[in-house]
Amino acid sequence: MFSPRVLKSASSLMCRGFSTGQMCRQGKAPDMAEVRNRLREIVGASTNWQDHQQVLVERASLSQYLAQSQDQLPAKRMKDSMIEAHLPLGSQPALREKYLNSHNSVRFGRILEDLDCLGVLICYSHTWNEELQRSPLSIVTALVDKIDMRQNIIYPDCDIKCTGHVTWVGKTSIEATMHMSQYQDGAYTDVLDATFVMVARDPENKRAAFVNPLKPEGLEEEAIFHQSEVNKTKRVELSTASLLKVAPTAEERTLIHNLFLNTLDTRLVSFRGRILPPNSVWMEDAKLKGLEICHPEERNIFNRIFGGFLMRKAYELGRANACAFAGCRPTVVAVDDILFRKPVEIGSLLLLSSQKECTSRSGFIQRCLIL
Repeated sequence: MFSPRVLKSASSLMCRGFSTGQMCRQGKAPDMAEVRNRLREIVGASTNWQDHQQVLVERASLSQYLAQSQDQLPAKRMKDSMIEAHLPLGSQPALREKYLNSHNSVRFGRILEDLDCLGVLICYSHTWNEELQRSPLSIVTALVDKIDMRQNIIYPDCDIKCTGHVTWVGKTSIEATMHMSQYQDGAYTDVLDATFVMVARDPENKRAAFVNPLKPEGLEEEAIFHQSEVNKTKRVELSTASLLKVAPTAEERTLIHNLFLNTLDTRLVSFRGRILPPNSVWMEDAKLKGLEICHPEERNIFNRIFGGFLMRKAYELGRANACAFAGCRPTVVAVDDILFRKPVEIGSLLLLSSQKECTSRSGFIQRCLIL
């Protein structure tokens, strides 16, 4: 996913994109805490919840700096948004406690939070205007396209390195691709690859805003950009094929009818007479629900509930459901199609629901909803 040539530029580019140079400490890559602090500085977010109303007023005044068309914005290169960040689990035991789970590995939900923060910062790096002290854009996560795991265990006592950059840009949306590796036995080992799609909004997060176009350099970057175009086309096709928009296909109707026949009680002339096949569980019995109260502590830089927090809660509920269903500790192999439909306000009550959708001998697929 990341070419050696592009990754080789990370160490020299991790401070670029911000004229203040606040992304670095003595030439070192920032840790995740610094990533979050830099995001607050970019948008002028307050660390005090009581000041959030004043911050919203100040943010609204930045609308005058928005571009009226994408043609007004200079094109950026992929390496302009390249960022490297570290998660020093090996050298900071206090930080390790936050990421440790009961099985002596790293909580994947925490990794989702960090990837979300880093993805947003990558997009701000792409759109950064050195003439402004604060960005007029509100960049928020639209969806997680995919996360592919390269190893099953993330060790809690080894440092983690995350690198990423922008790989595709539309008029108001940005794709950020990230790679995570962990230091083991004197070298970094691949952990996962992730692709996030962000959208740019105005300072009040009410309407779409234009972002800088992306200019690939060389055949390698053009190939990356082309693949991202293919990914975008696939996302559009899947969206238009949703059951919420179109009827099931002939193949899907046949599959549903076969499932119906396999669970039909032939002794009864009734649709309600059902028989559970051997070694099976009704989908209705493979659900798990939870409830969350949204406190200010979990807010993002725009004073809404942090998307990474929502992903973590959904994942942890899904994992709990998987444990209850399988009777053992499951291993995550991939994550995709995390879609954010609307922002969540402080004080909201969130109903979380996890549902098993498909099983096989080697694993299962499940879906989590937050209402």
